[in-house]
Amino acid sequence: MKVVISPDSYKGTLSAIEVANAMRAGILDVDQSIETVILPVADGGEGTLESLVASTDGQYISQHVLDPLGREIEARYGVLGDNETCVIEMAQASGIMLLQDKEKNPELASTYGTGQLIKAALNEGFRKFIIGIGGSATNDAGIGMLKALGLQLKKEDGTVIADGVSALLDLASIDVSQLDPRLAKAKFIIACDVDNPLIGERGATAIFGPQKGVKEHQIAYFDSCLKQFADIVEKQFNIRLHDLKGAGAAGGMGGALIAFLNGSFHAGIEIVINVVQLQKHLEGAEFIITGEGKSDRQTLHGKAPLGVAKAATLANVHTVLLSGAIDENDKPELLKYFTVVESLVDENISVQQAMQEPYYYIRMKTKRIFEFWVQMGKN
Repeated sequence: MKVVISPDSYKGTLSAIEVANAMRAGILDVDQSIETVILPVADGGEGTLESLVASTDGQYISQHVLDPLGREIEARYGVLGDNETCVIEMAQASGIMLLQDKEKNPELASTYGTGQLIKAALNEGFRKFIIGIGGSATNDAGIGMLKALGLQLKKEDGTVIADGVSALLDLASIDVSQLDPRLAKAKFIIACDVDNPLIGERGATAIFGPQKGVKEHQIAYFDSCLKQFADIVEKQFNIRLHDLKGAGAAGGMGGALIAFLNGSFHAGIEIVINVVQLQKHLEGAEFIITGEGKSDRQTLHGKAPLGVAKAATLANVHTVLLSGAIDENDKPELLKYFTVVESLVDENISVQQAMQEPYYYIRMKTKRIFEFWVQMGKN
C-alpha cells in the first residue's frame, strides 16, 4: 500500500511538516511496509514557505530586514529544489504574527521588509518568485515594499512624501526611474485566494483593517489614503486598482505587485500542488491523508485540503481528512469530497488535550483510521 501524506499546518500547534510526521508515524504503527510519501501543503498563507521548501528538498536563506514597525529582525526566504525559484512569504517580514496586539499600528505598519527580502533575492540572482501574501500586519497599499525597491512617491513640489499611510494624501506623482531595473526581467506569481478590491466596502481597509488595528471610525480615513494612491496609479499608468480583484490582498500589497512588478494571481493551493508535483506522486497510491487545524464549510472554498481532495479524485485515490476540529453539522458536506472525515476532538478527547499533545493524538487517530482500512483490504 502507498499513502501520500499532505496536510496543512494545525495553526497554533504544529507546522504542516510536523503534522505529516505524526501521520506517518501512525501509519507505520499499523504496518511498517506501507510506503509513505510526505508532501506538506498550504494555501498561500503562513506555512506556504515551509511546505514548498520541504516538499522540493529546497533550502532557506536568512536575511536581516525591518519588521512592520521598522525594527531589525532576521527573516528568511526559500529556494526550491530547482535552485531557480525563490519563495517569499511576506508574513516573515511584514506579518501580523510579528506584533503584539498593543503594537498594531495601521498608520506606521509597513511592507518595507518584504521589499528588502525581494531585493536580497534579486542580489542572489533569482528572477522567478512565488510570493505568499497571507497574514499581513499592514494596510499600506504595498508602498513600503515599493520604496525598498527604489520607487519614489512625491508631493506636488517634487519632494518625497513622509513615511506613514497618512502621507499618501500628499501624493501627487510616482517616480519609477529608480525602481530596481532587475524587476523587469523577474516573474512574480502571487499565491493568494483573496479577491477583494483595493478600496470600498469590500476593500482592504474595510474588510481586513480592523484586525490590523484600524478602528471603526478610522476606516473611511484610511480608505481615502489608499484611494489617493489608486487615483495616481490610474492617472499615470492607466492601471485601475480601485475595484481590481485581489488588489486589496495584504493591505493593498496585491495591487502594488500587479501594478509595478507585473505580478499574476493564482490560488495558493494550486501553486503548491503544481510545485510539489502532487499529481505525479499520487500515481500508484491507494490513499492520501490531509488535514488542518479546523475544517468546516470554509474548507470547501479554496483551502488546502479541498485542493488535495480534488487532485486525489482525478487520480482515483481515496482521501482521508483528519483535522483538529470538525463541526458535526458540516460533516455531510465534507463527505462529498473526502472518503473519511475525522476530528482529533471527540467525546473522549477534549480541545485542551488535543492542543497540548497534538502529535500524540494525530498519530493515534491516524493509526486507528488505517487499521480499519488495512483490515478491510484483508477481508
